Amino acid sequence: MNVLVIHGPNLNLLGQREPGVYGSVTLSAIDAMLRDEADQLGYALRTFQSNSEGELVTAVQDAAGWAHAIIINPAAYTHTSVAIRDAIAAVGIPTVEVHLSNVHAREPFRHASHIAPVARGQIAGFGADSYRLALQAVRGILEEGAGG
Repeated sequence: MNVLVIHGPNLNLLGQREPGVYGSVTLSAIDAMLRDEADQLGYALRTFQSNSEGELVTAVQDAAGWAHAIIINPAAYTHTSVAIRDAIAAVGIPTVEVHLSNVHAREPFRHASHIAPVARGQIAGFGADSYRLALQAVRGILEEGAGG
Protein backbone atom coordinates (compact mmCIF):
# COMPACT_ATOMS: atom_id res chain seq x y z
CA MET A 1 0.00 0.00 0.00
CA ASN A 2 1.18 3.50 -0.84
CA VAL A 3 0.68 6.53 1.39
CA LEU A 4 1.38 10.15 0.51
CA VAL A 5 2.00 12.61 3.34
CA ILE A 6 1.53 16.26 2.40
CA HIS A 7 2.74 19.09 4.63
CA GLY A 8 1.49 22.61 4.01
CA PRO A 9 2.95 26.08 4.49
CA ASN A 10 5.40 26.91 7.25
CA LEU A 11 5.72 23.31 8.38
CA ASN A 12 9.28 23.38 7.04
CA LEU A 13 9.95 25.66 10.04
CA LEU A 14 8.90 23.10 12.65
CA GLY A 15 11.31 22.92 15.55
CA GLN A 16 11.94 26.65 15.46
CA ARG A 17 8.47 28.09 14.77
CA GLU A 18 6.38 28.76 17.87
CA PRO A 19 7.50 25.67 19.80
CA GLY A 20 4.90 26.40 22.48
CA VAL A 21 2.20 25.77 19.88
CA TYR A 22 3.80 23.32 17.46
CA GLY A 23 6.42 21.57 19.60
CA SER A 24 10.14 21.16 19.08
CA VAL A 25 10.11 18.24 16.65
CA THR A 26 11.37 19.05 13.16
CA LEU A 27 9.60 18.13 9.94
CA SER A 28 12.46 15.82 8.98
CA ALA A 29 12.06 13.99 12.31
CA ILE A 30 8.32 13.60 11.68
CA ASP A 31 9.01 12.25 8.19
CA ALA A 32 11.61 9.81 9.55
CA MET A 33 9.19 8.58 12.22
CA LEU A 34 6.49 8.07 9.59
CA ARG A 35 8.90 6.20 7.29
CA ASP A 36 9.84 3.86 10.13
CA GLU A 37 6.19 3.21 10.99
CA ALA A 38 5.25 2.75 7.32
CA ASP A 39 8.11 0.27 6.89
CA GLN A 40 6.78 -1.75 9.83
CA LEU A 41 3.36 -1.82 8.17
CA GLY A 42 4.84 -2.76 4.80
CA TYR A 43 3.70 0.52 3.23
CA ALA A 44 5.54 2.69 0.74
CA LEU A 45 5.54 6.29 1.95
CA ARG A 46 6.27 9.53 0.15
CA THR A 47 6.38 12.93 1.81
CA PHE A 48 5.98 16.36 0.28
CA GLN A 49 6.08 19.88 1.72
CA SER A 50 5.28 23.15 0.04
CA ASN A 51 4.40 26.69 1.00
CA SER A 52 2.52 27.07 -2.29
CA GLU A 53 -1.16 26.25 -2.61
CA GLY A 54 -0.83 25.30 -6.27
CA GLU A 55 1.98 22.85 -5.55
CA LEU A 56 -0.14 21.22 -2.84
CA VAL A 57 -3.03 20.86 -5.30
CA THR A 58 -0.67 19.31 -7.85
CA ALA A 59 0.67 16.88 -5.23
CA VAL A 60 -2.87 15.71 -4.46
CA GLN A 61 -3.64 15.32 -8.18
CA ASP A 62 -0.37 13.49 -8.83
CA ALA A 63 -1.22 11.01 -6.06
CA ALA A 64 -3.93 9.52 -8.29
CA GLY A 65 -2.76 6.19 -9.66
CA TRP A 66 -0.11 5.75 -6.96
CA ALA A 67 -1.41 6.52 -3.47
CA HIS A 68 -3.96 4.37 -1.68
CA ALA A 69 -4.30 7.04 1.02
CA ILE A 70 -3.25 10.61 1.76
CA ILE A 71 -2.35 12.20 5.08
CA ILE A 72 -2.45 15.98 4.79
CA ASN A 73 -1.64 18.83 7.11
CA PRO A 74 -2.81 21.75 4.99
CA ALA A 75 -1.77 24.15 7.79
CA ALA A 76 -3.19 27.63 7.19
CA TYR A 77 -4.71 26.49 3.88
CA THR A 78 -7.11 24.37 5.95
CA HIS A 79 -9.19 27.48 6.53
CA THR A 80 -8.90 29.10 3.11
CA SER A 81 -8.29 26.65 0.28
CA VAL A 82 -11.25 25.54 -1.75
CA ALA A 83 -8.69 24.44 -4.38
CA ILE A 84 -7.06 21.85 -2.09
CA ARG A 85 -10.51 20.72 -0.95
CA ASP A 86 -11.63 20.28 -4.56
CA ALA A 87 -8.46 18.35 -5.48
CA ILE A 88 -9.02 15.90 -2.62
CA ALA A 89 -12.64 15.44 -3.66
CA ALA A 90 -11.64 14.98 -7.30
CA VAL A 91 -9.05 12.23 -6.80
CA GLY A 92 -11.24 10.21 -4.46
CA ILE A 93 -8.30 8.91 -2.42
CA PRO A 94 -9.11 8.35 1.27
CA THR A 95 -7.61 11.30 3.11
CA VAL A 96 -6.90 12.01 6.77
CA GLU A 97 -6.50 15.65 7.82
CA VAL A 98 -3.83 16.28 10.48
CA HIS A 99 -2.93 19.20 12.73
CA LEU A 100 -0.20 19.37 15.34
CA SER A 101 -2.14 21.78 17.56
CA ASN A 102 -5.75 21.53 18.65
CA VAL A 103 -7.17 23.97 16.11
CA HIS A 104 -10.52 23.93 17.90
CA ALA A 105 -8.95 25.37 21.06
CA ARG A 106 -7.28 28.23 19.18
CA GLU A 107 -8.52 31.35 17.40
CA PRO A 108 -12.07 31.09 16.02
CA PHE A 109 -10.90 31.40 12.40
CA ARG A 110 -9.01 28.11 12.85
CA HIS A 111 -12.18 26.21 13.79
CA ALA A 112 -13.46 25.99 10.20
CA SER A 113 -11.89 23.52 7.78
CA HIS A 114 -12.53 23.34 4.05
CA ILE A 115 -10.77 19.95 4.08
CA ALA A 116 -12.78 18.15 6.79
CA PRO A 117 -15.92 17.64 4.66
CA VAL A 118 -13.93 15.66 2.05
CA ALA A 119 -11.62 13.84 4.49
CA ARG A 120 -12.33 10.53 6.20
CA GLY A 121 -11.41 12.17 9.47
CA GLN A 122 -9.39 14.79 11.27
CA ILE A 123 -6.73 14.31 13.96
CA ALA A 124 -5.58 17.38 15.86
CA GLY A 125 -3.83 18.38 19.03
CA PHE A 126 -1.34 15.58 19.64
CA GLY A 127 1.77 17.26 18.25
CA ALA A 128 3.93 15.00 16.11
CA ASP A 129 1.90 12.04 17.35
CA SER A 130 -1.01 13.39 15.30
CA TYR A 131 0.81 12.09 12.23
CA ARG A 132 1.42 8.70 13.85
CA LEU A 133 -2.29 8.47 14.74
CA ALA A 134 -3.17 9.44 11.17
CA LEU A 135 -1.04 6.60 9.84
CA GLN A 136 -2.89 4.20 12.14
CA ALA A 137 -6.19 5.61 10.86
CA VAL A 138 -4.97 5.04 7.30
CA ARG A 139 -4.11 1.47 8.25
CA GLY A 140 -7.69 0.95 9.41
CA ILE A 141 -9.10 2.54 6.25
CA LEU A 142 -6.92 0.38 3.98
CA GLU A 143 -7.69 -2.81 5.88
CA GLU A 144 -11.38 -1.98 5.73
CA GLY A 145 -11.10 -1.46 1.99
CA ALA A 146 -9.24 -4.75 1.60
CA GLY A 147 -11.96 -6.59 3.46
CA GLY A 148 -9.79 -7.10 6.53
